[in-house]
Amino acid sequence: MENWNTTSDFILLGLFNHTGTHQFLFVMVLIIAFTSLVGNALMLLLILLDPGLHRPMYFLLSQLSLMDMVLVFTVVPKMAVDYLTSRKCISPVGCGLQIFFFLTLEGGECFLLAVMSYDRYVAICHPLRYPVFMSWKLCLRMTLGSWFLGAADGLMQASTTLNFPFCSTHEIDHFFCEAPSLLRLACADTSVFEYVMYLCCVLMLLVPLSLILISYSLILAAILQMHSNEARKKAFATCSSHLSVVGLFFGAAIFTYMRPKSYRSANHDKVVSAFYTIFTPMLNPLIYSLRNSEVKEALRKCMDQCAALGHG
Repeated sequence: MENWNTTSDFILLGLFNHTGTHQFLFVMVLIIAFTSLVGNALMLLLILLDPGLHRPMYFLLSQLSLMDMVLVFTVVPKMAVDYLTSRKCISPVGCGLQIFFFLTLEGGECFLLAVMSYDRYVAICHPLRYPVFMSWKLCLRMTLGSWFLGAADGLMQASTTLNFPFCSTHEIDHFFCEAPSLLRLACADTSVFEYVMYLCCVLMLLVPLSLILISYSLILAAILQMHSNEARKKAFATCSSHLSVVGLFFGAAIFTYMRPKSYRSANHDKVVSAFYTIFTPMLNPLIYSLRNSEVKEALRKCMDQCAALGHG
């Protein structure tokens, strides 16, 4: 086929067509995305304004909310504009930026969830030494490390993917630029890079997941040794929110990136991608706010203050 260089635009085929059912689903996606942005912004605001939440655990939670907000902004506005205007073009620069931000946020969230599990391990297994084992300095370093590792993966995959020559067929069967979807259009042999990319995905998923499993194995052992039922309940309540988010995030990511090629289809990839780029970011603040008494108390105080200002 005729070579097609990277100065030409790509065409995103999108997630929906213009049937009545798909129009309804599009509206639902917009509602979910808006709810996600409001929920995560509220979580960030509560953690920023409430002094009782100025602790490493909640700082890490604020970073999770920030990552989820930027992820929604990376994907949904472009998808919505394309659907409403029927203009589905995206420049190579725009495509590269989507790949970079998507992988930065997904990779960063993998490592951030591992840091959060370490925080829970220290809080439950070494509560008296928590300020030493989870100091603010260490917390900031691990958070910056999460962002950096995600950005390094994103930069490598975005730059390498766009350096391949592309064929005359430049339609991406997806609703945003994702490296595997883009590689299907390449005219060169991409097998070596695909193997490296698969290896990176495995490392970015399995290394943090292994750290999380180790942390929770130690936490479970510590909980089983507790004599107080009240202490056990409190420990389980502290960990259950984080475990719920870990299950949702890693389950969707492993299903997407670690399946053999023979089991993949473009439609399945789009549905799963929509789940963890749009739906999961909405669930994270709901899970943490509904299952965390300190967040609920901070929200109640914030609402009381707003009501007092309104009456004043």
